[in-house]
Amino acid sequence: MSFSSQVKDEVAKLKVDERNFILSELSGLTPMCATMYYNSGGIRLEYVTENAPTARRVFTFLRRTFGFNAYVSNVKSKQLNKNLYIINLDDNESCRLLLDELKYTQDENVFTINYSPRELTDSSKEKKAYIRGAFLGSGSVSNPERNYHLEFVSENEENAEFLQEMINYFGLYSKVIKRKDKYVVYLKEAEQISDLLSIIGAYRSMLEFENIRVLKDMRNNVNRIVNCETANLSKTVKSSYDQIEDIKIIDKRLGIEKLDDDLRELAKIRLNDRYLSLKDIANILDPKVSKSTVNYRFKKIKRIADNLRGDINEK
Repeated sequence: MSFSSQVKDEVAKLKVDERNFILSELSGLTPMCATMYYNSGGIRLEYVTENAPTARRVFTFLRRTFGFNAYVSNVKSKQLNKNLYIINLDDNESCRLLLDELKYTQDENVFTINYSPRELTDSSKEKKAYIRGAFLGSGSVSNPERNYHLEFVSENEENAEFLQEMINYFGLYSKVIKRKDKYVVYLKEAEQISDLLSIIGAYRSMLEFENIRVLKDMRNNVNRIVNCETANLSKTVKSSYDQIEDIKIIDKRLGIEKLDDDLRELAKIRLNDRYLSLKDIANILDPKVSKSTVNYRFKKIKRIADNLRGDINEK
């Protein structure tokens, strides 16, 4: 089961008894996955979803809350290669009553669609119910193991912008983009996705999301530390190799014993252990010196070695 399906299964099983919250949820779900058809007998509504608990929830709302004679069918979509659940409401009077209750139509004769049902989204809880319905209708969220992305796909720009307004009411920063002929409301920040899962009531999924996010962050931090340590070690080894080569040139051409006491001691320590860092060497020297002092002395050794190399090249 995908993470999206898991979230929808959890949300679709939330108990909602208050009529106003049911209306708010259906007002968010209807423009996302319902189609209105006109025929000689009037109009009919058809809700389509691939999520069985969502289909059961819509059917239950229509039958128990409104007493409508809705029915469900299951079909195999060859194009999508998925099972689809279709909830039909084909009684003209029932359809008109539902659309009126959902504030979905503004004119009884021409059916001007209302994509901003503000009367049903006045309170904070009603806004949450609206967002929950929109997610059940066309929402999806990526598996947090791979990436962070949550989106709602709408057929209508006004609908997408109203949903964005509802989401951002809770301090989130959703955005709307056009994708082909659709409008997508999306979130990409992990913390905001987690907050939205909480808003729609997917608390178990939110906790799982957070656990995965924390583990990913820990792994990323460990990898960054390891990469940094590896880079520092490689740099130390490279510097150590160059320093030893300088010391060997000096020993061959001049003799280490001819160096000043501080440089001679430094050269012997480096020859004895090529893996010591500058800080380690600074602590070994007697008396102890700073890391920058050790670095400065190695630069002096390098200058001497470079001069000797110049002599060799000239010969």
